[in-house]
Amino acid sequence: MPFLRYLMLLALIVWIGGLFFFAFVLAPTAFSILPSKHLAGSVVGSSLKSLHWIGIISGAVFFLSSLIYSRMSSGALHPASARNILILLMIALTLISQFGIIPRMDALRAALPENIELAPADDPTRMSFDSLHQTSTRVEGVVLLLGLGLIYVVAFAF
Repeated sequence: MPFLRYLMLLALIVWIGGLFFFAFVLAPTAFSILPSKHLAGSVVGSSLKSLHWIGIISGAVFFLSSLIYSRMSSGALHPASARNILILLMIALTLISQFGIIPRMDALRAALPENIELAPADDPTRMSFDSLHQTSTRVEGVVLLLGLGLIYVVAFAF
């Protein structure tokens, strides 16, 4: 059973660590160093898609390990435990972002000038893009907060 706890913790470390790195290192650095916001947005967007896949896989590993751990330690799966609900919410939000929000942002971005800043602030396409960007940022923030809550739950569950 210690190996299952190890897998659960490793999955959380990888996902939450990636979210912290993305939010506090990669995105700010890309926008401050790269010569254009378009290029920085391309790097950040591509990185976010990779981070989402890391999260989806890590979430699946955590969830399956959690179910097996529960079964081995108590004889029942406990799919509605706090840790399982939190990880499923994180996965669901990540899937919404990956397959709902980001493709729409990509389509809008393609319809805008290479330098989005050149599009008028009242341009409907730019306004839609900016709105989706805010939604994306909020969704990632909620995933991070849920992850921090999950770390708390896991830390006191064992």
